[in-house]
Amino acid sequence: MSRPLPPRGLLARLRAPDFPWWLVALAGLGLGAGGWIASQAGLRQTIAILAGGLVTTLEVTALGFAGALALGFLIALAGRARLRWLRNLARLYVEIVRGVPVLVLLFWIAFAGVPAAVAGWNGLTAPLREAGLLPELLVRDVSLLMRGVLALVVAYSAFIAEIVRAGLESVPPGQREAASALGLSRLQRLRLVVLPQAIRTVLPPLGNDLVSMVKDSSLVSVLGVADITQMGKVYASGSFRFFETYSVTAFLYLLLTVPLSLAARALERRLRR
Repeated sequence: MSRPLPPRGLLARLRAPDFPWWLVALAGLGLGAGGWIASQAGLRQTIAILAGGLVTTLEVTALGFAGALALGFLIALAGRARLRWLRNLARLYVEIVRGVPVLVLLFWIAFAGVPAAVAGWNGLTAPLREAGLLPELLVRDVSLLMRGVLALVVAYSAFIAEIVRAGLESVPPGQREAASALGLSRLQRLRLVVLPQAIRTVLPPLGNDLVSMVKDSSLVSVLGVADITQMGKVYASGSFRFFETYSVTAFLYLLLTVPLSLAARALERRLRR
């Protein structure tokens, strides 16, 4: 005897134990906040001013995540290399970077690492500069925005390296052995067999890291970079409208992070199927 199909009406969906009531509440709060902002002339002015830092926030996030993804992938491969010194070097990098707060790392790279790198570059290229082939590089030539991006790249590359390493190790050893038996080289095994299977494992946590980077991009405001947070700090200190300014700041970040979080959840459910 066949089992009856579950009801598919709207009421049945609302009664389902996994119905996302939290999403309904979040949408209601978002609509309420949007209506409150639209109804107040002062808030409309605030959001217009803070929106000027939206492009900078997106730029910092995009550059930082792309760089961290590339560097983290290389570190993960180094951590699985045949050379023992390379594996230990990758492990050392991950442990040091993960043990330092992002804000401290940001200050160190901006005010210690970049000046040291500029001095080292000038020392290495001294003969070329004396011959007039290269100009002297100054610390001020490296913008504060790029220093902030570099700090985010270094900080997040360590976490992404661990995610990629776990994804690579999740592929059963029999897959590599079968690929090796077919005569594939090490690079072909990685590209054709391991990576396609590891991607399904690493994509959801990488989506979460992207959401985290959107939020941590606000740290570049301590360097004076004109992102959303910095624009909010400047406007609030001049207008003394702290409640309205930081409420709008939080609203703008939620507009960026919530859709990314929902996309990450949807991708995770799709990969599970």
